[in-house]
Amino acid sequence: MTNSEQTSVLITGGNKGLGFEAARRLGEQGWTIFLGSRDEGRGQAAADKLAEGGANVVMVPLEVTSDASVADAVRLVGKHTDRLDVLINNAGAPGRIVTPADATADEIHSVYDTNVYGPIRVTHAFLPLLRAADNPRVVMVSSGGGSFAVVTDPDQPVASMHELAYSSSKAALNMITVRYAQALPEIKFNAITPGEVVNRKFTATDMNHHTGQLTVTEGTDPIVKLAMIDADGPTGIFIDRLGPVAW
Repeated sequence: MTNSEQTSVLITGGNKGLGFEAARRLGEQGWTIFLGSRDEGRGQAAADKLAEGGANVVMVPLEVTSDASVADAVRLVGKHTDRLDVLINNAGAPGRIVTPADATADEIHSVYDTNVYGPIRVTHAFLPLLRAADNPRVVMVSSGGGSFAVVTDPDQPVASMHELAYSSSKAALNMITVRYAQALPEIKFNAITPGEVVNRKFTATDMNHHTGQLTVTEGTDPIVKLAMIDADGPTGIFIDRLGPVAW
């Protein structure tokens, strides 16, 4: 494991759900938590709660669809540290579960703006701080719904969920993860799904109206695992809490 006393992490969408739980767990390891939140009020409330639990946390106003907001976030984080060890691209949007027949380009664009362009925007902006770290890692929070193998398996619930925006955006995020990993070997880029693919389970969050069978703690297991890999750890992989997931 890395030296937890000096490890810093930025988590987008960190004020609730998987992002908040990942922040709580990594904060318990002694990490410095930069808690990204689109809503400043909710973000500060979440940061205060983490601080009450003993975490070293800085709330970072961060709207991943805004170039200006991301630039402001880089400046704020840069005031506290000269490097960033880990970036967790967690912020995501489910869209309105519009069927392919009814989906429009505008509907797709709104989801891609958060789920695809957002991680690109944030990753690009934070590359200088990541490159300054000894063992930089980027964790992309994807979905089993972004796996061709999962979506084409008739036994998987997502196979019969006829929507276009979310699943295709996560498939794009998976490819983006691999391409970053190939092009930037000095940084470890990996993707996770917070579910259990083999057991056809997913994590209960606001995004699915808390209908999932797994807790947010279970859902963050792969996030924490990949955030804490050492210099010999993997890059360009896709996992859930039980192991590798087929692309």
